[in-house]
Amino acid sequence: MEFAEINGAGLRYALNGSGERTLVLVHEMGGSLESWDDAARRFAESRRVLRYDCRGAGLSQKVRGTLAIDTMADDIAALLDHTGVAGSVALAGVAVGGAIALHFAARHPDRTRAIAVGSPATGIAPDRRAAVLEYVAKIEAAGMAFAVEESMRNGYPAELRSDIARFEQYRARWLGNDPSSYAVVYRMLAATEMQDELARLHCPVLVIGGSLDRTRPSHLAKAVADAIPRAAYDEVRTGHYMAVQTPDLIFDRIDAFLRAVDA
Repeated sequence: MEFAEINGAGLRYALNGSGERTLVLVHEMGGSLESWDDAARRFAESRRVLRYDCRGAGLSQKVRGTLAIDTMADDIAALLDHTGVAGSVALAGVAVGGAIALHFAARHPDRTRAIAVGSPATGIAPDRRAAVLEYVAKIEAAGMAFAVEESMRNGYPAELRSDIARFEQYRARWLGNDPSSYAVVYRMLAATEMQDELARLHCPVLVIGGSLDRTRPSHLAKAVADAIPRAAYDEVRTGHYMAVQTPDLIFDRIDAFLRAVDA
């Protein structure tokens, strides 16, 4: 693991693997680069893999005030510059990480080869924003423990807890988030509008929906795929934190997609 000051924020990152192609992995809100641990090891057998803690998460610098998704996308561009990764890259992201990856593609099209996203959180429906912002304020005031039961019930359902140690480790790591930073990122999501830019994407895109995802149900993932010209959609038996819960399944889907793009 390495640390670097990127766009004025200290970020933790890891660059592993080798090959002509580079894949950037973006974790979910409340996650960290460890969310991709198991899948990243397999990706690194055939390509370079760049993982990082988004600003506000993991061991990266925490955030206060307001945050724009433009900043999150530009962090990736600057991190690529810092690590000397030239040319276009593929990106894969889960939940808010998926939204960041898609926004990177819209903001930096010349640097984007392909995008794979799972349960992409590209915004909050207008009729739900007030309730979401009220919920976020409670998390910020009371701490992560206020939301852990609901987040795990909807995002990491009982059907996917056969490896109880994996679940307990993820839950504990999720609880370790800074609640104020988590709230800032959540408010960023509530303020994000991506519908117009999704329609302008031209790179190959794979959208994965989780049939067991109760945080962002699969019909919402399908709606994102439908908004992107020529995007492929695949629904699989997984939940919201899919890179953690079913890493081999997610690796297989994304790897097959990227190999088809590279062929």
